[in-house]
Amino acid sequence: MSAQERKPKILVVEDDEAILNVLSLFLSYAHFEVRGARSGKEAMELVPSFGPQLIVLDLNMRPISGWEVLHWLRASKLSPPIRVLVLTASTRLSEQVRGLEGAVDYLTKPTQPSVLVERIRSILAMSDEALLSLLQKRLQEQRRVLEQLVQAGKDEKMNVSIKTY
Repeated sequence: MSAQERKPKILVVEDDEAILNVLSLFLSYAHFEVRGARSGKEAMELVPSFGPQLIVLDLNMRPISGWEVLHWLRASKLSPPIRVLVLTASTRLSEQVRGLEGAVDYLTKPTQPSVLVERIRSILAMSDEALLSLLQKRLQEQRRVLEQLVQAGKDEKMNVSIKTY
């Protein structure tokens, strides 16, 4: 098989075995080479030998969480860097903002496997320059949202203090 015909390597990190199996099967049918990890520890062991181009990462796992895997990936300074798509059940805005600090994209469960496949294809098709530009725009947007949340919190505190007089 030539280099152009090689399937992109995807590591799916998910502690729910049923979800891991469905995603792995669906991604295999979509012509990706897929490995699964049932924990953050297993993912960290697989990354060096498997060499994925992209990791689909659940955040809420034990004993090593997806957050710790993101931190490990950043600290490892792998070359080329591995792109990460977070796929988690958390819908809290603060978690989404935090998750995007180390990931290219963030999807919440449940999601259609076809949506996941298209996001993966889009991420893998991005040049490094386009990816950097996207991440910079997201960082600016995250800062704007956080500033609004902080301001809303200040406004709420002022409303509460006014009501108590």
